[in-house]
Amino acid sequence: GGALWGYGVRRSPVGLWGQEELCGAAVGLTGSALLQLVYPHDFRLTEKEKTSICYLSFPDSYSGDSMRRGYFQKSLVLVSRLPYVNLFQCLLQLIAPEYFDKLEPCLDGVCNEIDQWPPPVPGQTLNLPVMGVVIQSPPVTNSLFSLLTQNLLPAPLVLPSVHELDLFRCFQPVLIHVQLLWELMLLGEPLVMVLALTSCLAPLRYCCDFRPYFTIHDSEFKEFTTRTQAPPSIIVGVTNPFFIKTLQHWPHILRVGELRMAGELPKQVKVKKPAKLKTLDTKPGIYTSYKTFLHKDKTLIKRLLKGMQRKRPSEVQSALLRRHLLELTQSFIIPLEHYMASLMPLQRAITPWKNPPQIRPFCQEDFMKSLEHAGPQLTCVLKGDWLGLYRRFFKSPNFDGWFRQRHREMTQKLEALHLEAICEADIVAWMKDKSEVEIVDLVLKLREKLVSPSLPCTVSLYIDTIIGSLPEDLQAVLHHP
Repeated sequence: GGALWGYGVRRSPVGLWGQEELCGAAVGLTGSALLQLVYPHDFRLTEKEKTSICYLSFPDSYSGDSMRRGYFQKSLVLVSRLPYVNLFQCLLQLIAPEYFDKLEPCLDGVCNEIDQWPPPVPGQTLNLPVMGVVIQSPPVTNSLFSLLTQNLLPAPLVLPSVHELDLFRCFQPVLIHVQLLWELMLLGEPLVMVLALTSCLAPLRYCCDFRPYFTIHDSEFKEFTTRTQAPPSIIVGVTNPFFIKTLQHWPHILRVGELRMAGELPKQVKVKKPAKLKTLDTKPGIYTSYKTFLHKDKTLIKRLLKGMQRKRPSEVQSALLRRHLLELTQSFIIPLEHYMASLMPLQRAITPWKNPPQIRPFCQEDFMKSLEHAGPQLTCVLKGDWLGLYRRFFKSPNFDGWFRQRHREMTQKLEALHLEAICEADIVAWMKDKSEVEIVDLVLKLREKLVSPSLPCTVSLYIDTIIGSLPEDLQAVLHHP
């Protein structure tokens, strides 16, 4: 027996907490996962969603004399579009024991409490009451470890972050290979691993696909395991040892086991050739032929290992590691940002009565030349083949995603500057020697720009002024019905 249950908070469409569903999974007498309860009862899941939740839940076994099998297997799963891993894990730890004890009656209260949660605001502390406890997370802009002196009873559960994983705990067995893993992420290389990797590129957005919980029941299992084509740019996280053999043709595989200690320090896995990845009992390690472009930061590794010897809190270790990766990514991205900004037309080239000038094309060779005097060496002490790393980066989905986003932002900036120039121009003086065709053409072009409700109403007033200068028959055509 057991239950798989879903929970959805019914808020207004703008409520940020209104799109979460809690689900649980159970294994029945036949060994198959079951869906026995959905809450609220009008919440609908497709058959594919039901199957996915069941197979992804991985329920643990608990002794139970009342069960025919002598034990029961249940899981409580929260499904959300928000990446607040720490917050949701804490929430599940509070709700699960109460649910398994009292079942559905406890869900109404939890639903009502979460329904009242305020939306998260950048720079402000989150105080989220649920089941007699306040879950609290300091603002991101403050120190990661600062605890509030606010007198809340009972004492709040303080989370360092609602979304960031304990990066140091995740990377303990591979600390000496962090540089290698960062490069694989930067270049969008296919990799079998876990969720923590995608966060090590911040503030650069990871633009490839990633599946933290991939199983043999996934609809794309055949596509990812085929050997007739190269693996896509994707990270998959797996726990089934069957994948060691099935995905051994992938270029990069990181296998982690239980953390093993060598005295006071975590035993580090080794980098091995993919050819050694053949059996189901393959030892933990990084199986790849990839050669890093940059050298290791031995100072960082020594600092983290010494922190372990001194019993430094994991949160502090994670902050040090995350800051190192952040600064490394920034050193890599800043030259790209500077070069991209140089492609923006000068503001004096923007005139009100002509289309805004075009952004100059991104020339990879020109960028590479700029690195001689404005490269990452200005902000990063790491040595290595930075030019080779950039050339490889240009071929990755992460560069494509970054470039498209920046180009879109610059285009929007140009449009805003063009509108500003139009609004500041003397429209009446311009119309004096213009034909009706030119005036109508201007009206149509201005209306094309009015696609966002946030644009100043000044543009609409300009359009009305322009239309008012035309004959009445044309005014009737151009005015909205």
